[in-house]
Amino acid sequence: MLIVLSLGGSILAKNLDPDRFLKYANVLRDISKKHTLLVVTGGGEAARDYIGAARAMGADEVTCDYIGIEITRLNARLLIAALGKDAYPEVPSNYLEASKAMTSGKVVVMGGVTPGQTTDAVAAILAEYLRADLLTIATSIDGVYSSDPNCDPNAVKFDKISPEKLISIVMAIEMKAGSKSPVDPVAAKIIERCKLDALVMDARNPALLGEIMGGEAPKKSPVSCGTWITAKK
Repeated sequence: MLIVLSLGGSILAKNLDPDRFLKYANVLRDISKKHTLLVVTGGGEAARDYIGAARAMGADEVTCDYIGIEITRLNARLLIAALGKDAYPEVPSNYLEASKAMTSGKVVVMGGVTPGQTTDAVAAILAEYLRADLLTIATSIDGVYSSDPNCDPNAVKFDKISPEKLISIVMAIEMKAGSKSPVDPVAAKIIERCKLDALVMDARNPALLGEIMGGEAPKKSPVSCGTWITAKK
C-alpha cells in the first residue's frame, strides 16, 4: 500500500524530546517494511511560539505562514535524522519533489508547502497527487465526533463516516467560536473530491500507530482509537 501520514507536530515534537522522535522513527521504519510511506510533519508548539512572536512584531499572516512552514521542515529534518539511512535524506519542498523522492524506496518526510495550508491539507493534497491508498491523520484526538468533544459533553464519536458527512461535521464545528475540528476544511474537501480512504486516529502513543498501520493492511475493525472515512459502503 501507498500511505501518506500527517503526523501532528503537537505529538511528534512535544518539548522537542529526542526520545519521542526516535520512538516514532522506529514505528515508521517498521511500517515502511510493508508499505510505501510518506510523512508530512506539523509544526506543533514551536511553530505557534514563532508565529506568535512574529505577530507581536507586526508581521503579516503570509509571513507568519512561511515561518510556520520553516518550523514544520525543521521537524521533518529531525525525524529524518531519527530515521537515519531508512529516510530519504532531503526534505521535499513541493509535491513533485516528494513524488520523485518516493522512488528511492525510503521513507519520505516533508513539512509545509504553501501559505494558508495546514499539515493535514498538505498531506491530503499529496495523497491525491500520488493516488495513495490511504491517508492517515495522526493527532491527539481519537477520531471524528459530531461536535467538538472539548466543548460539547454530548458529542458522539463515529467509527466510520462518508467524506460528505465529514465535510458537514467539519463546517459545523469550524463555524462555532472556540471549537476545533480534527480535520481542517481544506483536507476534508480533498478527501471528498478524490474519494480518499482516510483514518483520523489518536497517535500520541507511537506503538498504537504501529499496531494499526504495521500489518499487511491497516486494521479497520475495531478501531477504538480513530474514525475511518470512506466512500465505500
